[in-house]
Amino acid sequence: MCENPTVLAAVADALGPACPPLVCLQGQPSSAALTLLRGLHEHGATLHFHGDFDWGGLRIAGVLHRHVPWRPWRYTAADYRAAVSRNASPPLSPLIGAPTETPWEPALAATVAELGVRVEEERELELLLSDLA
Repeated sequence: MCENPTVLAAVADALGPACPPLVCLQGQPSSAALTLLRGLHEHGATLHFHGDFDWGGLRIAGVLHRHVPWRPWRYTAADYRAAVSRNASPPLSPLIGAPTETPWEPALAATVAELGVRVEEERELELLLSDLA
């Protein structure tokens, strides 16, 4: 699962029909998306999520966490630190909005607050594509 339709479009362009199944939430998951994801899980799918490393992205992950089981897809505190290191240019934007918790990995929220910058999912596109290829 990804958050941003830009990721879905880039993956479709790069991999075409060879792409593994990928669900794009396009922001906060709708009821339809949650129903689909629950159904996939009930039929044996293992769900993985990647989103923006910012408070909004973490909130989306929190909603998912409350409704369907999933595993982080390059979406841990260590992944955030690595993303900040990789994405120094152009400069990253500062975080905005209210902090949120990350119950699937409490260290992630603490690390995001500590480093204080956002890493949009699109900046991680090459890495995500390599995982899916």
